[in-house]
Amino acid sequence: MSIVKYWKNHVALVAVIIILLVVQAYCDLALPNYTADIVDVGITNGGIEYAVPEKMSRQTFENICLFLSDEQIEIVHSGYRQLDNETYELNTDNEKKIQNLDEIMGIAIMMVSQMSMTAEDGTIPLEQIKSAYETGMMTKQDLTTMAVEAKNSMGDYGDSVIKSQAISLIKNEYKNIGVNADKIQRRYLTKKGIIMILYSVTAMAAAILIGLLASIVAAGVGMNLRNKVFKKVISFSNAEIDKFQTSSLITRSTNDIQQIQMVTVILLRMVMYAPILAIGGITKVLRTDTGLDWIIVLAVVTIVGFVLLLVAIAMPKFRVMQTLVDKLNLIAREILTGVLVIRAFGREKEEEKRFEKANINLTKTQLFTNRVMTFMMPVMMLIMNGVTVLIVWMGAKGIDSGRLQVGDMMAFITYTMQIIMSFLMLTMISIMLPRASVAAKRIEEVLNTDSTITDSSDSAQNDEKMSETRGVLKFEQVNFRYPGASDNALEEISFTAKPGTTTAVIGSTGCGKSTLVHLITRFYDVTEGRITIDGMDIRNITQHKLREMLGFVPQKGVLFSGDIESNIKFAGEFVTDEDMYMAAKIAQAEEFIQSKPDQFHSEIAQGGTNVSGGQKQRLSIARAIAKKPKIFLFDDSFSALDYKTDVVLRKALKEKLTDSTLIIVAQRISTILHADNIIVLDEGKIVGMGTHESLLQNCEAYREIAKSQLSEKELKGGM
Repeated sequence: MSIVKYWKNHVALVAVIIILLVVQAYCDLALPNYTADIVDVGITNGGIEYAVPEKMSRQTFENICLFLSDEQIEIVHSGYRQLDNETYELNTDNEKKIQNLDEIMGIAIMMVSQMSMTAEDGTIPLEQIKSAYETGMMTKQDLTTMAVEAKNSMGDYGDSVIKSQAISLIKNEYKNIGVNADKIQRRYLTKKGIIMILYSVTAMAAAILIGLLASIVAAGVGMNLRNKVFKKVISFSNAEIDKFQTSSLITRSTNDIQQIQMVTVILLRMVMYAPILAIGGITKVLRTDTGLDWIIVLAVVTIVGFVLLLVAIAMPKFRVMQTLVDKLNLIAREILTGVLVIRAFGREKEEEKRFEKANINLTKTQLFTNRVMTFMMPVMMLIMNGVTVLIVWMGAKGIDSGRLQVGDMMAFITYTMQIIMSFLMLTMISIMLPRASVAAKRIEEVLNTDSTITDSSDSAQNDEKMSETRGVLKFEQVNFRYPGASDNALEEISFTAKPGTTTAVIGSTGCGKSTLVHLITRFYDVTEGRITIDGMDIRNITQHKLREMLGFVPQKGVLFSGDIESNIKFAGEFVTDEDMYMAAKIAQAEEFIQSKPDQFHSEIAQGGTNVSGGQKQRLSIARAIAKKPKIFLFDDSFSALDYKTDVVLRKALKEKLTDSTLIIVAQRISTILHADNIIVLDEGKIVGMGTHESLLQNCEAYREIAKSQLSEKELKGGM
């Protein structure tokens, strides 16, 4: 059901598929009956389907009428016309009328057949019966009663014996009056053969259409799921990303959805077809009076029990398998991302062993499930063959006793195989369904996870109030604790950053500098206190509007595949060529861009692997500048720049971005030396705030950082 609910956008196609499945099942279920007819009627009976002769002599016609009531004789006379003085011919093609004549004439023809032969069992000869009737020794009532008693004495086998003997007489009759029996047989076989071909072609066409439509539905389901999962993941805050891990989200977006897509085809093509075929087969079997129904019950119970046992054993391992796939992807991603570091430290062998261990664990689990499931097909074939042998064994006894015909037994075997094949189809999906079930739950886990960062109900209205943003950023007694952590990462943070000024944040590694920036972008929400822009709590405006006001440059420069132009204009179509050139100039990227043959159209590889770290940072800075935001957030974005470029770039920022608020997170004091306000963090708390000169005098933590980075001359100059 987890998978079926993904079909709601394809209800019309699914309905068409169900109709086509019914058509295919109807055609498949019709064929065994025609096969039985060809064997029993076309071959055994020479194409004579009913105990109703197409032609017969006047004498035979009168003999048959001996054992019919006056009312029945009238019905028979209406069904025949007299060609000449010696021959009668059937004058109707109506199936119902012929069947009615068959019921009336069958026992009478059998009585004539038996009494026409030399009886060794004491049967009264036909001529003697006719003589007794003509002389009044026997009445019409006596003759019809004799026929009824003869039929009753046959018990359960009456219909088959009557038909067999009646057809035997009809064959002799055709021979006597010169009717071409071979032509009748060929006509019957041709008719049934053509019908079987039409059913087969229809079933084939339905199967092809079902396969095509099922593929369309599955592809649509896969596309919709990928879109939903992607949109959901994009909306996640850092907390949700950390919860699932990137490698797991990639697996869920690709491998798990692929499992759903593959199983959707099989569900629509096989699983939905199986019950239709099984119900139809059971209905057909129940209509076939063979007395072998118990064999089907035995086979179905055996199959279901065996499948449930296999699934119970394999299901836990399928759950483990998806976790192991996540782990393998995680290790592979780490190794491929850090391949340079691995080589530099000579850790290739160790990482190969780590990957091999994860690979072996996954392989062992897959082998276990595969070995369990390999029992399925041989056991199913054993059951199918065993059922066939049992049907033939019991059916042979029925044929020997006259209760069953060869064609009926063949049809029963075919219907039984169709029923068993239906369950076999279900067992085949049981190999894939457990894993797909786990995949569906993993996808649902992502889709049902709500982001902890959401827009408030009145945020859209507040966006209008922020149309003329000045860019005054204020922290008011802000505390923050990471999800699941016991201690605050930031505590009692309060400061104000105004337009036209530069606010710098510095501190030791792990003191919370990047966390502070992530709170401004709402990658996380504050635990206590609030952050405002122009007096408006950032939680009361939409995330889109908030991030529209921000120009964020992350600690690790991120570029996207494309060219330099597409990366600088990443903010949107509103970024003009003039904005791009200006941004590149301010970010000190113009020189290296102009040196490339294609300049701004130069290709950027995925992740920016074909540019240096410093070039990557400058392009990231240019991307933020081209956006023209009110507030700039530089999260240690100058670390890969040389001192000269760093100085020139910061000077350009100061001169060109006079109306914007600049927040700079840095490790190097030289980067923030001339900031209007420097915030010193230590273990998540502000331990100093002011200019470079004042902090050198009043803040011990800042002084220690300065001593580690500046010379004595620079320190004295600063003091």
